[in-house]
Amino acid sequence: MIQFFRKFFQSKVGIAVTLAFLGLIAFAFASADVSSTGTFGGVSGGDRVAVVGDEKISTSDLSRAVNNAVDSMRQQNPTISMEAFLEQDGLEQVLDQVLERAAISGFADKYGLRAGTNLVNSEIISSPAFRGADGNFSEESYRQFLTLRRLNDTIVREDLRSGLLERQVIIPSGLGSVAPDKFASRYAALLKETRKGSISIVPSSAFAPSKDPSDAQLKAFYEESKGDYIRPERRTIRYITFGDNELGKLPAPTEQEIAANYEENREQFAASEERTITQMIVPTKQAADAVRNRVQGGATLEVAAREAGLTTAKLGPVSRSDYASQSSAAVAKAVFEANNKAIAVPARSGLGFHVVRIDAIDRQPGKNLDQARAEITAALREQKRRAALSDLAARIEEQVDDRVSLTDIAAELKVDIATTKPVTGAGTVYENPQEQVPQILAPALQSAFQMEESRPQLAEIVPGQTFLVYEASDITRSAAAPLAEIRTRVVDAWKLSEGSKGAKAAVDRIMKRIAEGVAVAGAVAAEKSQSRFPPVDEINLNREQLVALGGNVPAPLALLFSMAEGTTKKLEAPNNAGWFVVQLEDIEEGTISKEDELFTQTKQSLGPMLGSEYSEQLRSAVLTEIGTETNEAAIEAVRKQLAGEN
Repeated sequence: MIQFFRKFFQSKVGIAVTLAFLGLIAFAFASADVSSTGTFGGVSGGDRVAVVGDEKISTSDLSRAVNNAVDSMRQQNPTISMEAFLEQDGLEQVLDQVLERAAISGFADKYGLRAGTNLVNSEIISSPAFRGADGNFSEESYRQFLTLRRLNDTIVREDLRSGLLERQVIIPSGLGSVAPDKFASRYAALLKETRKGSISIVPSSAFAPSKDPSDAQLKAFYEESKGDYIRPERRTIRYITFGDNELGKLPAPTEQEIAANYEENREQFAASEERTITQMIVPTKQAADAVRNRVQGGATLEVAAREAGLTTAKLGPVSRSDYASQSSAAVAKAVFEANNKAIAVPARSGLGFHVVRIDAIDRQPGKNLDQARAEITAALREQKRRAALSDLAARIEEQVDDRVSLTDIAAELKVDIATTKPVTGAGTVYENPQEQVPQILAPALQSAFQMEESRPQLAEIVPGQTFLVYEASDITRSAAAPLAEIRTRVVDAWKLSEGSKGAKAAVDRIMKRIAEGVAVAGAVAAEKSQSRFPPVDEINLNREQLVALGGNVPAPLALLFSMAEGTTKKLEAPNNAGWFVVQLEDIEEGTISKEDELFTQTKQSLGPMLGSEYSEQLRSAVLTEIGTETNEAAIEAVRKQLAGEN
């Protein structure tokens, strides 16, 4: 069944690995080259994992892409390790995407599509990642990004070019897709259908051996299933914090500093007046005078505005200078000379004549030096504090850059070093997932799992108040747990695995009886171990009830709603738990009219899905036309290098 049908009903079995590439960079994070010997596609050497059309994909290209994919996944799952990623076929999925992207670029070049330097430049300039403090593109921010990601300008530009070509080739194929009414009606009606059947499970535990495996059996089983026992990377984080307490006693502002500050900010301490006003703007002086007279005669400005088909606007509190910049000097003069609650004499701006009512006046008397002394003193104390803390942070940053140890930095600051228990990238204590790392470490946790051991870093936790110096120590890389430490767990898993074989044999016998005409209940009851089976579950369910389960549809139910009427199928339960026998006895078709809201929703949902299917078909066609060839030996070399087996 085509892809969008599967997407529409969202029934999936097993665990899917989603690779979320960073939107800007597809080939990020440099890694070592991998080499071997041999020939491939006419290219000597084993440093090519694939050839797509005329483009060669090197081992380093693939290695960078995989590292980038793992880094992206860590944004959602901080504990994901390279080992677990490879175990879940992540390398194969990354390779598919690399090949696809190269094929699309080749296809675009073949048919004259271009992404020139100016277009690439515009992508760089418009990227939020490269904006400076003023919100505009910053060359310095761009260079810092390249340094931080260990990239160069050529790699970034080539990847942006590939992305732009992909947009030109693929996106148009899915635009404006509309599902035909008959098509939408058919699938909307499916949501109304009801299915009746039964689900039975044959548990592996009913056939699990009572005796433990031999050492040889257990070791072989462990080696085959190592991926099930991978432990996340753990790190101990040592850290200190510093802030105002480490500044000591700061000098008080002097009289000269206070006086100088007063002179610099004399305008701030001068007498001020702000007004809150309501205004309307009319095109002529005659109209303005008429409105003013109407208000002075007893009407409100709002009523007069409505009678003229206009509206009023409330402004303020606003100073005279600010209001003059919004209107004109003449309007501001008239408004600020009028009395409170009065209507100012109409005056003209570039927009027309302003009729203004003064709603409130806020006059603040000026302050002389003595009156402003306390306010200035407090402000200067804060400036001195921030400057001293900034200087201290800069000095500590220099020490960090010079590789001064955390112990020495703590000694200089006279603070104690705090040490966490071994923690995971998810921010939990490894041996007690209910315990979280201290909150102050949360902003630094991600970088703590990327930094080298015993290489302190500085982070500002609360701007202008609290700084953190931290380092990672006692790093335990992600790896499968040693068999000796999890022997009991592996023995139990082996027993279930062996029991699953017995459960499958039992299910095959049950399926044979059903094929001979025996009812499910009778076919199950004929098994000698049936007393240890759960009772057969009778099902009477419609698709709307299934959809209401969201993403929590059990695999047997998903299978039931994809089977043909009158059929029986078997399905393996996850984690060697057993085998299901699923029988669909009857389908009661639903009906729906075009006036039904469900029809409209279905039609709207199917349109984008149909567009996605068109795009997927185009991707496949592009790959076929351009042609791809892979070098399995080189791919395996990359796998081993990433897994640390070289």
